[in-house]
This record gives sequence, C-alpha cells and structure tokens, in this order.
Amino acid sequence: MTLGLTALELARIQFAFTVSFHIIFPAITIGLASFLAVLEGSWLRTKNPVYRDLYFFWIKIFAVAFGMGVVSGVVMSYQFGTNWSEFSRIAGGVTGPLLAYEVITAFFLEAGFLGIMLFGWNKVGPKLHFFATLMVAIGTCISTFWILSSNSWMQTPQGFAIENGRIVPVDWWAIVFNPSFPYRLAHMLVAAFLVSALLVAGAGAWHLLKGRHDALIKKTFSMALWLIAILAPLQAFIGDQHGLNTLKYQPAKLAAIEGHWETNKDESMELLLFGFPDMQAETTHYKLGIPYLGSLLLVHSLEGEVKGLKEFAPEDRPNSLIVFWSFRIMVGFGLLMILLGVLSLYLRYKNQLFDSKNFHRFAFLMGGSGFISLLAGWVTTEVGRQPWVVYGVLRTKDALSPVSAEQVGLTLIIFVVVYCVVFGVGIYYMLKLLNQGPQPLALDQQSGGPGHFKTPMRPVTAADDAPVDNSEPQDASTDPASNSNTDPRKLPSDEER
Repeated sequence: MTLGLTALELARIQFAFTVSFHIIFPAITIGLASFLAVLEGSWLRTKNPVYRDLYFFWIKIFAVAFGMGVVSGVVMSYQFGTNWSEFSRIAGGVTGPLLAYEVITAFFLEAGFLGIMLFGWNKVGPKLHFFATLMVAIGTCISTFWILSSNSWMQTPQGFAIENGRIVPVDWWAIVFNPSFPYRLAHMLVAAFLVSALLVAGAGAWHLLKGRHDALIKKTFSMALWLIAILAPLQAFIGDQHGLNTLKYQPAKLAAIEGHWETNKDESMELLLFGFPDMQAETTHYKLGIPYLGSLLLVHSLEGEVKGLKEFAPEDRPNSLIVFWSFRIMVGFGLLMILLGVLSLYLRYKNQLFDSKNFHRFAFLMGGSGFISLLAGWVTTEVGRQPWVVYGVLRTKDALSPVSAEQVGLTLIIFVVVYCVVFGVGIYYMLKLLNQGPQPLALDQQSGGPGHFKTPMRPVTAADDAPVDNSEPQDASTDPASNSNTDPRKLPSDEER
C-alpha cells in the first residue's frame, strides 16, 4: 500500500494531489467571474444580444467550476488537522487568521451575491444584478489576496517571533505584505486570467473548426485573444521581477531551478535550456546552455554572481531535477502564449483571424495550456521551498502529524478514487457544455430545437435561462432577428415553457 514510501512522502503526495485538483477550479472562476462582469457590463452599455447570450453560456461553466472549487478546497483544509497537525500547532497563529480573513471577507461576499448572480436575472433590476456579478468577481480576487498572502508568508516569513516553540504574530502588516507577496499575487491573478482566456479561446477555436462562424463564436474568440495578447507579455515581465525577488530571499530555490551548482565568481553564468541535475553527484548532466544569458536574466548583468547549490548544505537543497523541468514547462508554455497573442494581432491586421484554420488548430491545442503552466508553476514554487514548510523556520518533516505510512497511504488511495469519480464527472459535464457552445437564446426559444431552454432538472444549469419577451405571443414564423430588442430581463414562465 505504501510502496516503500514514508508517511512524510505520502502526506506530501496526498496534499500535492488534492491541491492540484483544487487550484484548477479557482483559476477558472477567478478569470470567468471577471469575464462575466465584462460581458454583462457590455450588454448593459450596448444592448447587443451577443454579450447577453455569451453571459448566459459562460455562467454555466462558472457555476460548475465554482462548485467543484468549493468542495475540493474544504478537503484541503481538513488535511491541516489530519496530516499536518504540527504545522497547525506551530504556525497556526499566523496562517489560521489569514485563512479566516479569506472566509470572512471573500467567501461571504461571494456566497452572498452568488445566488443573485446565478438565479436573479429576472428577479432583480439590471443594475443590482450587474452589481452582484461585480461583487462575485471582486470576491474571487479578495480570496486570492488572502490565500497568496498566507502562502507567500510561508515562502518569505517575517513579522513574527518564536515563543515556547510556536510562531507568534508580531506585526500583521509585515506578515500580510511579506517580501514575495506582491509578486506572487500579481503572478497568480494574471495566471488565472490567462487560464480562463485560453479556455475561452480554445472553445471558440473548436467551434470555428467545426464550421460555426456566427457572431457568438467570433466574439468569444476575439475577446479571449485580446486578453491573451495583453496578459501573456505582462506575465513574462512579472515573472522576471518575481525571479529577482526569489534570488534575494530564496537563493537555494533559484539555484535549483537553474541547475546551477557552482557560484560563478568573476565570470558569467550560462542559461541552461536542457539538462538533468543529479543531486547525488552534484552536477547537471547533458547540459545545453547559452553563455552570459543566465546572468543577464537573473541579475540583469553580463557577469552577475549567482549562488550555486553547493553553497547550501545538502539537507537544505530542494530537488533540482523536479523544479528544473517544471520551471521550463511553465516558461515554455508561457512563450507559446505570447506567440499565440502575437499571431492573433497579425491575423487581425490581415483580416484573417476567423479564416486561418492552422491558427484555429493552434488556439484549440493551447486551450488547456494554461492549466499545465499553472500546475508547473505551483510545483516549482512548492517543491522549490523544500525542505521547509515555513522557509528557514520550520522543516516539513517537523510539521507532520504522528501518523503511520499505512494510514496516509489508505487515505491517499481513497482520495484518488473519489476525486477521479466526482471531479471526473464534473469535468466531463463542463466539457459537454463547452462542446455545445453558446447559442442565440431568442432563436432557440422560438425554434424549440436542440439547445431549447426549458426548466432544467439540475440547479447548476438553472442559472437563468433564455431571456425573452413575454409581453406578446411568439409567432413561429417571425424572423428571429426581430427579437433582438425585446426586454432582456424577462424569462418565460413555466406554463409558457
């Protein structure tokens, strides 16, 4: 059952497994919540039914992702008591309040307005509904603020004292706004927006490849690509600044990321593109690098000094092989995102954005790249922090609960089975919705064909169906286009459905 692994190794695997599932869904909801706010704001400003119809489609994806994010997040919090009780005992005086602030300020805000956002389209005024959407979007960002503050404090701790073997807060301002927090917050928010933008662009590309060239698909594809073209280069700049911060406060992590063993005194450091760091031999095999570029990127100097892993005790070194490749996966996909944005701008200029099949294939294949890059980035962050759970203060092995390998192994197997079933079904349903794509709601209401909106059996899909006018009977022979100016706030009653 344990495969020769220790309780510590199994507990780390279990937490990595659950957090990898969890981080995907909040990333979707953070980005989609803001996207929905933009869509509804654009609808209220222009009265263009395309924005309204897109809102009603993407809010279903948002609702599914939000539900799965909440469930997976609750499971993670329990692990602090089951597998990592010593961490909670020693560092809970700092991390506990930060997580409580997230619940009080963000989760309550989201929960308070989520019902209005999902089910209140024809029950409240348009301005109040838009306000609810904005509050949910702001709530997701506030949630990110507190979660990243807690994680960043574990990476670059300050503002505390140690009393009777416990970490005691001394300066909450220093704790919340610790040295790495601004960079991590910006990096994560932009990553979440990119995850959603790539998902939306991939869905649009899929339907373009299937032959749909209506206004809904074009608008979906175009809006997502604008965001990618802006945010992908911005993310590269934020990542560079984050790297400088990591060099200052976590030099061992940066050395492991670069597969850098010797401190380059009085000479430049090369940037390794390829290699296999060997922790036992203290070298990187099969190196392929570019001279000078490492120093130039890391310290913005052709001969800047960067500490090598040999400067740190073997027991204080993170696993270079893992973070070396996880970082390069993240950066590689980041460069492809920049390429996607640049190509989209070029095709816009040539008026071929909706005609290039090869570009559509590229955009479709990049649809899931945001998730891969996000997970690779978190692997780099968390594995690079090892062997510390609170960097330089509390070792991971000292944060473990008094549990056996058999106990952790059994719960890990249960987690894998339950997660694959429950979240597998959720992801399948989400992909099914994406495959159906957005539909012109007024047209569907009249035609009664595929995609016809009727009273749903599942609460999630009840997120405000097609907005149509109930003021006078619908004539089946009427041109659907003539309904674009109907009252957008009214929905058909159960009898009319």
